[in-house]
Amino acid sequence: MRQTVTRRHMVGSGVAAGTALGLGDLSFLRCLRPVSASESKLPSDQVRLDAGIEPVVRLLEDTPRERLLEEVADRIRKGLSYRDLVAGLLLAGVTNVEPRPSVGHKFHTVLVVNSAHLASMSSPAEHRWLPIFWALDYYKSAAARDVRERGDWKMKSVAEGVPPAHKARDSFVKAMDNWDEAAADRAVAGLARSGGVNDIYEMCFRYGARDFRSIGHKAIFVANSYRTLASIGRQHAEPVLRSLAYALLMHEGDNPARRDDEADRPFRRNRELVKKIRSQWLDGKTDSNATQSLLTTLRSGSNDEACDHVVELLNGGVGVVSIWDGLHVAAGEMVMQQPGIIALHAVTTTNALYFAFQTSADDETRRLLMLQNAAFLPMFRWRMPGRGHVDERTIGDLRPGSVGDDSRATIGKIFAGLRGDPLDSAQTALGFLKDGDARAARAKELIKAARLLVFLKGDNAHDYKFSSAILEDYHHVSPAWRDFYMATNLFLLKGSTGPDNELVKRTRAALARS
Repeated sequence: MRQTVTRRHMVGSGVAAGTALGLGDLSFLRCLRPVSASESKLPSDQVRLDAGIEPVVRLLEDTPRERLLEEVADRIRKGLSYRDLVAGLLLAGVTNVEPRPSVGHKFHTVLVVNSAHLASMSSPAEHRWLPIFWALDYYKSAAARDVRERGDWKMKSVAEGVPPAHKARDSFVKAMDNWDEAAADRAVAGLARSGGVNDIYEMCFRYGARDFRSIGHKAIFVANSYRTLASIGRQHAEPVLRSLAYALLMHEGDNPARRDDEADRPFRRNRELVKKIRSQWLDGKTDSNATQSLLTTLRSGSNDEACDHVVELLNGGVGVVSIWDGLHVAAGEMVMQQPGIIALHAVTTTNALYFAFQTSADDETRRLLMLQNAAFLPMFRWRMPGRGHVDERTIGDLRPGSVGDDSRATIGKIFAGLRGDPLDSAQTALGFLKDGDARAARAKELIKAARLLVFLKGDNAHDYKFSSAILEDYHHVSPAWRDFYMATNLFLLKGSTGPDNELVKRTRAALARS
C-alpha cells in the first residue's frame, strides 16, 4: 500500500539524544517516512526479480549522481519500499561494477550494502534511510570509477554450456579448483537456477577463505552477499553468485593451482591440519588463560605457529569461544597499534570468517575457517610495518579511566577526544564499561552514539564496513574480553569534532528543496 508522507512525521528520540550528546542533528530526515523495524528486516518473500524491480535498477543506473538522491527521495514518497531499494542497489552494483583489478577499491559499492543495511536495522526508525542514501551516492562514484578503469564493464549474459542440475555442483568445484573463470561462471549459473543457495554458499565459505589476496575482501564478499540475499530474496541469486565466483577467482600472474604462492600456502597446509583436531572439538570449555596465550602467539608467531597453537588448544579441551575471543581481540589490538587500512581489514575479515563459521553446517569447513583466520592475522600483521609506525602497546597496557555519573557527558568526552587523544578516549571507554551492573545499558548508549557519528561524519565505505563489524562483534566476544575489544577499535571510529560529510549536507539540501 502506498504511504502518504507529510512533514508531520517528526523525528524522535534518536535525534534528540544525538543533539543532547553534541553528536549532531539529523532532523532533516523528517521529510521521509520512518523505516519501521519490520520493514528493515527485508522479508525475502516480498521482493521479486521481475518488472517491479527492473525500474529501480534502471533508476540507479541512469540517473546522474547529482540528481540521484532527489529522485530516490521522490520515489520513496510515491511508495518505493526500503527492501526494493536495497535489492536494486545490490543488483545494480554486481551487474555494473567489476571486482577487478582487486575485490576492494571501487567494488566496495557491493561489499558495503550489507554493512549499510546492518546500520539501518540497528538505528532508530527515523534514521534508517541515511545509510542507504550514502550507499546510493557511493554506487554512482564506484560506477564512474569502473568506467575509467575498466571501460564501463557490464556483466554479460551467461555463455552457452550451462551444465544441467545434476552436473552443476561437480562442474563448479572443478572450475574453482582450477581457477577457470569461464567454466565457473557457467557452473554457478546452473547451480543458481537449480536452487540450493545454501549448498552453494557452503562451498563458497571455503573458497572465500582459500587465499589471502585482496586482504580479506573475498571472505567479506561471501559473508555480505549471503546476508543481503537472505534479506532481499534468493530469487536474485544468479547475478550475485556470478559476481561472487568471478571475485573469488581474482589472482595475479599465472594460475595459482600451478604454483606455490604465499597467499595460498595456509589453506593447503590447513586442509591437512584440520584432520588433527579431535572429533569432540565443540565440547571444550571457556578458558581466558588460553585466550591470553593465543594472543601472545598471534602477536609474534608465524601463521603456521598460530594454526598449530589453535589445534593444540582445541585438542587440550579449550572451547571455540576462547579461540574466537583471541582472534577478535588480536585484530582489535592491531587497530590500536596502527589505526589504518591493514588492521581495519583484519577486523572486518575476522567478522566475515566468524559469520561463516557460525553459518556453515559442515564440520570440517568450520574448523578450516577458524584455522584460516588464525593464519591470516599474522599475515595482516606482517604488512603493517610497510604502512608506517606500529605501536608496541597491547591491551595489557590499557588502564580504565575515571568517569563520572553522567553517561552522556562521558560519551561526549570519549568521541570528542578521538581525533586528538584516542588512547585517552579508549581508556575512558574502558572505565565507562567496566561497571558490571550498568555495562549493558552503557554499551548500548556508546554503540548508539558511534553509529550516529558514522552517519554524520563517515566519508568512505570503510567507515560503514568497520563500524558495522565491530558493533556487531562486540556482542560476540565474551564478557571478559569485549570491553577491550571495543576500546581498541575506538581508534578507528569517527570522532564528534570533525565536519559533517558532504552526503549529509547534500541530503539535507535535497530534502529541503522537496
